Amino acid sequence: MTSITPTDELPAAHAAARPEPLPLAGLLALAMAGFITMLTEVLPAGLLPSISASLVVSESMAGQLISIYALGSLLTAIPLITATQGLRRRRLLLMAIGGFAVTNTVTAFSDFYVLTLVARFFAGVSGGLVWALLASYAARMVPSHMAGRAIAISGIGAPLAFSLGVPVSTFVGGVVGWRLTFAAMSVLAVLLIGLVFAKVPDFPGQSAGKRQSLGSVFKIPGIRSILFVIFTFVLAHNILYTYIAPYLTPLGLLGRVDGILLVFGVGGLAGLWIAGTLIDRWLREVVLVSIVAFIVAVLALAVWGASPMVVYAAVAVWGVVFGGAPALFQTASAKTAGDAADVAQAMIVTVWNLAIAAGGIAGGVLLEALGVVSFPWAMLVALVPTLLVAWSAKQHGFPSRARR
Repeated sequence: MTSITPTDELPAAHAAARPEPLPLAGLLALAMAGFITMLTEVLPAGLLPSISASLVVSESMAGQLISIYALGSLLTAIPLITATQGLRRRRLLLMAIGGFAVTNTVTAFSDFYVLTLVARFFAGVSGGLVWALLASYAARMVPSHMAGRAIAISGIGAPLAFSLGVPVSTFVGGVVGWRLTFAAMSVLAVLLIGLVFAKVPDFPGQSAGKRQSLGSVFKIPGIRSILFVIFTFVLAHNILYTYIAPYLTPLGLLGRVDGILLVFGVGGLAGLWIAGTLIDRWLREVVLVSIVAFIVAVLALAVWGASPMVVYAAVAVWGVVFGGAPALFQTASAKTAGDAADVAQAMIVTVWNLAIAAGGIAGGVLLEALGVVSFPWAMLVALVPTLLVAWSAKQHGFPSRARR
């Protein structure tokens, strides 16, 4: 009989203890889908002057290219996800990515404002599908104990779009034109289709027995508070972000739009890291501090906005706050909704995009009626009730540590 020594057992023991590797290529493909989705949505913000000149419309009308995208997402995300629950997931993801390839191509070549609006609406439809799919898709690609890491990796596309994609595309758009920038987005979508085929596994759709009622989720204590905070927070953000170029023009900073957007994006990455570090233990506190910091930054723009130094500092704080906001709100929603987290996520997608559309429309009206000087004051009107509702939701929604 051959004896087995402790050293003979070491290779097997090490093999059992060795952590299972993450499917990084597939998760990064999902992150790239998020990158394309977010960048397609906000790309016009840094290119409004050239877009408005090319389509022969005002800058406020050009800003509606962002609003109509958000409208496409908010009107169709829940109905489409509900109707396609039985479809295989990779097929649905590829349909959404293919939608970006088509709509960005139409946007790049269209000379007609109405046609461009239609293309942007259907781009928003694709965006709503992608956002509704990403988190659950990433979780299904790994064992349950690795789901959090997988979701985090798949979610880096959005902050990278803000931190790198927007300033780089704004700079490139200024050099080669906004149309070629949108055409490049189409090429990127086509490349991603190939990567998804090669590296992202397929999964079956969801059975009818697992579907949950929107009405019952909406009635869960705390959900309404979270949705209100998300709406007013994102509304305030988009009043200024959509029209950042017109806002900076009278300050003599139009030529620095790409640099200011870079400051915002880098702040966003820092905010995402801060939120990820503190979110499990200090969720309520980080949410409240974030809203207060946003109010302080906006108040600084309202009072001392003529100073370039104040603008850069306020934008940096704004970026930090907004970078961590999605993780904070999604975590609050998931903890509040419990088993209904997927339905709550669909509601967040809809409310988020409704706020984007409302912010673009409100900003356009303010731009035409009162000028850019009104933007910070309008943002404060939205942010004060945001803070009040978040503060009052200490039992449910954003509970205190004692309640948790």
